[in-house]
Amino acid sequence: MSALDKNNPPTDWVESLRLRYPCETELDRILTRKMRLRPGPGYSPVTLEALVAGTQSLIKSNLNDTFELTKARWLSGGASKLQMQFKLHWNKPGVGRTVTPMVLRMEPAESITETSRLREFQIIRALAGHVPVPTTYWVDATGDHLPYPAIIYEFAEGVTKPSAASSNVSGVGTAMPSSLRQSLGTQMVEHLARIHTFDWHKADLDAFDKPATETQALEWQLNRWERVWEEDVNEEVPLMRLAAAWLRENMPTSQRASLIHGDYRVGNFLFNEEDTKITAWLDWELSYIGDPHEDLAWVSKKIFGHLSEDGETFLIGGLIPRKEFFSTYEQLTGFTVNPKTLQYYDLFSNFKSAAICLASAPRVAGNGKTHQDVVVGWLAGISYMLLDELRKQLEEVL
Repeated sequence: MSALDKNNPPTDWVESLRLRYPCETELDRILTRKMRLRPGPGYSPVTLEALVAGTQSLIKSNLNDTFELTKARWLSGGASKLQMQFKLHWNKPGVGRTVTPMVLRMEPAESITETSRLREFQIIRALAGHVPVPTTYWVDATGDHLPYPAIIYEFAEGVTKPSAASSNVSGVGTAMPSSLRQSLGTQMVEHLARIHTFDWHKADLDAFDKPATETQALEWQLNRWERVWEEDVNEEVPLMRLAAAWLRENMPTSQRASLIHGDYRVGNFLFNEEDTKITAWLDWELSYIGDPHEDLAWVSKKIFGHLSEDGETFLIGGLIPRKEFFSTYEQLTGFTVNPKTLQYYDLFSNFKSAAICLASAPRVAGNGKTHQDVVVGWLAGISYMLLDELRKQLEEVL
């Protein structure tokens, strides 16, 4: 049998992965769409004029009124999505004629994290008023108006790091000065508590499947990332096979199902430098309904924090001591953080991260599917650090 060409995936192979790794309905649609479109053209630069035209078409389909779009420009930031900032002159409901700064957030031809703009749209809208999030307005879930699926939300003021701070890509290695730590650290844990205690049952989240058992949400996530690994990886890595087997054999039962951000960390919130108030939490594309321990394991990863000046205390996000973070979280939520479950999700986080960095990133960059091929290619270098940490974790649990 000839070698499998994952850049031209056979339909029967894609269908076999769908059957082998069942996941949430909307995520299955997104991953299947990715594979169907993979043999197609790579990323082709989209002009601002084309984005403006598509944005106008999307807005026009939702507004029965006159409007004008001005001052469109590219917006930097984000390792996986295209973003355009613009101003909308319109009759805003409850306000009247006004000018609103907005952002278009759109997929490239293929992303390092293939996700649903509809899910992102729904969860941001659901959490409005509970935690700081951008006001969302419209979604082009299937790319009917724009080249690729997109959402439009209101521009949020703020920065992701202090002006004088240094960091690498996407919040990795951000050094937070001591003057910001108390305020931002307190808000970070308070907002996570609000997200995890939010009553999602009353929200419009029909793009999210609701887990019916204590392990189903985790099973869906394991299936999702093992499927991504199979779809994207260039060569076999036995360590990943071992990790996947261990994760499946040792699934903890979840005591509650909460909204999970999926990428909760420094670099994914904006804040005002003047009053150190968090103005918006961003990048909700990996959200799902599951066990809060995933967010807790992710936010406390070493790569997203650093030691205090004395070299003794690890600061989550470079902001708040680990012990203080978890004790405050337990007080605010009434939940108990289970160390063994936290350890499980820490290992799971490395498995997921390795799938993204070692499988998806090289394939997307190599196939010329993204506008940020240099940044995406850079992420591949992180994968070997992740694999080494994964090896140490497996040695410990085995």
